[in-house]
Amino acid sequence: MEDMILQVNHLSKSFGSHEVLRDIDFTVKKGDVTSIIGASGSGKSTLLRCINLLEIPTSGEILYHGKNVAAKGVNAPAYRSHVGMVFQSFNLFNNMTVLENCIVGQVKVLKRGREEAKAHALQYLEKVGMTPYINAKPRQISGGQKQRVAIARALAMDPEVLLFDEPTSALDPEMVGEVLSVMRGLAREGMTMLVVTHEMAFARDVSNHVVYMNGGVICEEGTPEELFGSPQKQETRDFLSRFRNN
Repeated sequence: MEDMILQVNHLSKSFGSHEVLRDIDFTVKKGDVTSIIGASGSGKSTLLRCINLLEIPTSGEILYHGKNVAAKGVNAPAYRSHVGMVFQSFNLFNNMTVLENCIVGQVKVLKRGREEAKAHALQYLEKVGMTPYINAKPRQISGGQKQRVAIARALAMDPEVLLFDEPTSALDPEMVGEVLSVMRGLAREGMTMLVVTHEMAFARDVSNHVVYMNGGVICEEGTPEELFGSPQKQETRDFLSRFRNN
């Protein structure tokens, strides 16, 4: 069990009387690339936000190396430095350069010295192909470039797991490929990733585990071969029918 990083047990989340997640159970092991798929409104993004403690679960546990981080008194910023998140809308600081965006979290949260943080930031900006733009402000670069900066910023924190919340859905179609290419590279290198996505080809070809959600519950999960090749439930088959022949 030493390769078990996250365990979600009986997780539920309600906003007022509206139950968004109901009795969710699943696990993330070291090196897993898990894609979470499903129609809009099925609870995928809320699940990711709960795992990153941006939303507090109504009930249930989120165990990080066996410790319940959903309990009271947990240092959420410290936990998030291990479980990073890449958002749909980039969430870059518009008043900072690309390089500063990748330095600030390391200095503030990890207490790294500025020079070490800068070297680390440059290493990951090079990895995502953004070295030429280190002095640009977010408004001066494209959506695809912003998302690559957001990935570099998350990686610079040396997370154990990276969560991606529909990282390509705010992008123009021609920019989707450049972001997916970076994510494919991370998967090949063994980065543990949890990806909420509408990109079925990515889920099918890059993941080793796929979770299909509908109506706030996990309907079905398994390997890409199992889920895309021979889904067991009718609702899964219905959802995937338009992608199966791609």
